Amino acid sequence: MPKKLFVLAGEVSGDMHAAPAVARLVQEVPGLRVFGVGGEGLRRLGAELLYDTGQMSIMGFFDVLKHAGFLRRVIRDLKAAVRREMPDAVLLVDYPGMNLIMAKFCRELGIPVIYYISPQVWAWKEGRVKAIGASIDRLLVIFRFEVDFFRKHGIDAEFVGHPVIEELSEVQLPPKEAFLRAHGIGADAQLVGLLPGSRKQEVSHIFPGMLKGARLLVGNRRVVFLMGRAPNLDGVVYRELEEYRDLRIVECSAYEVMQYSDLGLVTSGTATLEALCFGMPMVVLYRTGWLNYMIGRMVVKLTSISLANIVAKGLGAKQQAVPELIQDAADGKGIFREASRILDDPALAAAMRAELLEARAGLASESPSRRVAEVVEEYLVGTGRRGALKIKE
Repeated sequence: MPKKLFVLAGEVSGDMHAAPAVARLVQEVPGLRVFGVGGEGLRRLGAELLYDTGQMSIMGFFDVLKHAGFLRRVIRDLKAAVRREMPDAVLLVDYPGMNLIMAKFCRELGIPVIYYISPQVWAWKEGRVKAIGASIDRLLVIFRFEVDFFRKHGIDAEFVGHPVIEELSEVQLPPKEAFLRAHGIGADAQLVGLLPGSRKQEVSHIFPGMLKGARLLVGNRRVVFLMGRAPNLDGVVYRELEEYRDLRIVECSAYEVMQYSDLGLVTSGTATLEALCFGMPMVVLYRTGWLNYMIGRMVVKLTSISLANIVAKGLGAKQQAVPELIQDAADGKGIFREASRILDDPALAAAMRAELLEARAGLASESPSRRVAEVVEEYLVGTGRRGALKIKE
């Protein structure tokens, strides 16, 4: 009988990270049938998607409450599909709220569960560690410090490296001179990147202030803005652009923004880690509804919100590698002040770039997707280690 794999990647980034591993599995396991939740990456591989990442883009405590009925229906449908199909293995990618529920359910059915990109229990909800140990067969983590964190809790985690390194190794971009020539940008222009996020809620909260800061930056500078739109969002989300026709904004890919910009204004999230890998100096922005923010402050234990700073600190940095502007500080004037400080100080920008590139080295791994595929294949063919994630004696 053909082997079956259930995958749950509820976010755009999760789909991007899961797809290379699934692509390897499709090649290695003849007739493998993949079904579950994902996006364009998994769809291109022939996965049968019960729900799309676009439907699952829900963030913040109150948005989760608002969509509670929908989320319950998704969980009910996924449980029914898993019970009906009884896959040979389950691959869960990030997205802890739903994935930990599904992990427990699948474990009770006796289906092997592999969790790739661990829930960030080191940041909040440390009580979830016990649930991870009880319901997951293999835990594959993307930061080295996570291995030590889970070890302290008696859980055996394997560092496979961060998928963004592997994904970026396949990115091929033209030289900066060719990019500038193609878009009619003078060599003397300062390039400022705008990365407002990949979720509607993020863009609605952060993009207006980002554009106000951009307008203030122009002043007596010759500035061209490079903007990366999220491919999963429609144009209505960026309607504020209509009010800023006076700005020179060149739309391009997010990776082009990171490669060519002298400075980036980046919404906190995976993009800050990708920008770190390009060595792009940046100002990280985070803004959400006030109730969401107040609740977050009570439960999140981190002193930094951006993955760029978290990674740099995990590798020994004594201070923040990049500035962060949170809530009211992420307004036009705050963005203007921080961005000006970096743009007007080439030595500061160079030091920031060097520190980010040094941190990138700590994320390196030969091929996370290969290792993830190898582990999943062990369970598909029945040779994978079963049982709780206890440290080997």
